[in-house]
Amino acid sequence: MDEDSALSEISRFFYGLYDSSICYFQYEGAVKEDGRGQTIWDTFAHTFDYDAGKVPDFSNADVAVDQYHRYIEDIQLMKNMGMDAYRFSIAWSRIFPNGTGEINQAGVDHYDNLINALLANGIEPYVTIYHWDLPQALEDRYLGWLDPQIIKDFAAYAETCFQKFGDRVKHWITFNEPHTMVIQGYDVGLQAPSRCSIIGHIVCKDGNSATEPYIVGHHVLLSHATVTDIYRKKYKPRQRGSLGVAFDVFWYEPATNSTKDIAATQRAKDFHLGWFIEPLLFGDYPSIMRSRVGSRLPRFSEAESALLKGTLDFVGVNHYTTWYAWDNSTNIIHVLFNDSLADSGAITLPFRDGKAIGDRANSIWLYIVPHGIRSLMNYIKEEYGNPPVIITENGMDDANNPFISLKDALKDEKRIKYHNDYLSNLLASIKEDGCNVQGYFVWSLMDNWEWGAGFSSRFGLYFVDYNDKLKRYAKDSVSWFKNFLASN
Repeated sequence: MDEDSALSEISRFFYGLYDSSICYFQYEGAVKEDGRGQTIWDTFAHTFDYDAGKVPDFSNADVAVDQYHRYIEDIQLMKNMGMDAYRFSIAWSRIFPNGTGEINQAGVDHYDNLINALLANGIEPYVTIYHWDLPQALEDRYLGWLDPQIIKDFAAYAETCFQKFGDRVKHWITFNEPHTMVIQGYDVGLQAPSRCSIIGHIVCKDGNSATEPYIVGHHVLLSHATVTDIYRKKYKPRQRGSLGVAFDVFWYEPATNSTKDIAATQRAKDFHLGWFIEPLLFGDYPSIMRSRVGSRLPRFSEAESALLKGTLDFVGVNHYTTWYAWDNSTNIIHVLFNDSLADSGAITLPFRDGKAIGDRANSIWLYIVPHGIRSLMNYIKEEYGNPPVIITENGMDDANNPFISLKDALKDEKRIKYHNDYLSNLLASIKEDGCNVQGYFVWSLMDNWEWGAGFSSRFGLYFVDYNDKLKRYAKDSVSWFKNFLASN
């Protein structure tokens, strides 16, 4: 099959849902406008002590790419590409500046306007309720996700979203990347709120890497289940929407054919995807987590287990890369880290015998392994009963190179090849393997503030000129995707 025919075939399978995904904290800016409250990420990005792993380029998201003011312009970019859906997040601190209490009408008005503008241009909103940006007030009040009070406060916030926007929003994602959230925020401390105890509190001042990730994950799961119960009982009958979670999922392959490494690879999967998906499908954590973590892993009551089970209308998958896994035959990791990585008993890396698993993008963790997405789709099909899957993020980044010309920066052939190859494998998982994949979102519409990487990493289809009024320029991948969408 020639390239044009393959492109057309892929497009036909994904016609009706093929688009771009963003987190509004990374795009929005306007952090002190219209009553928005401070978040833990505002605090993190404005703290300049390297012992807590803050943003290396000293940047912050105070302006980001200013989509708060430019959303009309950006929606036109989406429309010009032929997009029919847009995934974005709502900022909790714009709705409730203090996390709870009085609703900030200016925040509601902004998202009303954004949603209405998307729909007016034939673009379906897919809304993420929580993408890591906890109101700082709740962190100050009771340490946020570490306290069970967060379940009630999150439920009140989510229900407000259903009340205000659910007449038009039919696709909800309660949480984005819960695994990343607990590992980076509470295990290794490299993201907000930067809590950990690895290597004797050298990295973080506060936290306990052996217990806090599991506590936070437990509260996230119960929050999702509580919100789903509220939605299904009070809003779904008339709003007719669906709820899911966007799970961050690496694919892992055994580094050798040894029995130990094969078992370690399964443990790596269970401690990554299984940790969060299995309670929502089956009502409890993977059995290997129960046996290896022991009493540090919280238990669900019978009522909680029943509340959790079956609460995914669809499975969101944020997938970028594939790594190898080995059995951890030493005790060094336990001594240094004493965390969930040590608990898994698996060592995961993107190279073996000095050779990388694939070509590297800019990010040190992102290696390009297109067949990994097909393997992952088959794993979800076989392990979890072939649930509806939406690829909620997939993409690769280039470096923010200050020495490259604008003309050359727009030539992103590597990105085009990445998406072509990943989509081809995704198509094969559907046509040849029978995987229940229902949609695909690119990360990301445009270059943006990439959390701990700041502005050093460019994932966008559109280039943003940070030195010239944040002007947007189409990279070559925009033309490729426009042809892709038009080829149906």
